[in-house]
Amino acid sequence: MGKQFTREEILERLRREIKEGKPILGAGCSAGIIAKCAEIGGADLIIIYSSGLSRLRGVPTTPYGSLMSNPTTLEMFDEIDNVLKDTPIIAGVDASDPYRSDLKKLLKMFWDKGFSGIINFPTVVLYGDRWIESRSSVGYGFEREIKMMEIARSMDLFTMAYVWSPRDARKMAKVPVDVMCPHAGGTAGGLVGFKAEPYEVAVKTVQSMIKATKEVNPDIICLAHGGPFAEPKDTIYLYEHTDAAGFVGASSIERIPVEKAVIECCKGFKSMSIRAHAK
Repeated sequence: MGKQFTREEILERLRREIKEGKPILGAGCSAGIIAKCAEIGGADLIIIYSSGLSRLRGVPTTPYGSLMSNPTTLEMFDEIDNVLKDTPIIAGVDASDPYRSDLKKLLKMFWDKGFSGIINFPTVVLYGDRWIESRSSVGYGFEREIKMMEIARSMDLFTMAYVWSPRDARKMAKVPVDVMCPHAGGTAGGLVGFKAEPYEVAVKTVQSMIKATKEVNPDIICLAHGGPFAEPKDTIYLYEHTDAAGFVGASSIERIPVEKAVIECCKGFKSMSIRAHAK
């Protein structure tokens, strides 16, 4: 069984990795076997997203709606915690949950369960400008995600924030969150990957959000997620052309590697000859 970490304990670990020139790795894990292997492989953070269940079911990444995301994420904790030894578990928390209007109470549910920090997921930004505008008009837009982060900081919880634009990055940096995670879009690659921008475009998008973040608060750790950055080799270009200090992977951890491994394993078994063939 894993342990619960304080915000300062997590930051101390991350800063040590960066000082040693090692990239931070946040690994999206939705099953015990994935989390167990991610920890052995050196992941710095294990992140539980309700959307991970869609990846495990072999379909494109699909966010769970407001009515079920938080209960689902809470329910997923025990399986992951059961097989970890020494890695912080971060919760994808849906701030727009209509059944949990008290954000402090919502965050306390995750802390009491054993999570060591939060990230704003699902985020309203996933659904486009019209959805953001309509949700904002009733108090459940991106501003509520910012408010959730502010409350989390007042509770001294470790905070990570997905952002999709320099404007949103500046807002989250003013909180300030501990880790900013510029999102480059749905992850490409594998059997059900999304169409992504080329490297050259994606790095400009990521760097613009990192720049906006650092202008407000240079102490915030900046990572990157998604888009064309799907496999370890892809992050070479990311680190060469941005100031990202690491990477957050979900499809990159629990979908694409599994697809490859199972396909190759089955091909290997099928490539063998049986003795009965000689008769």
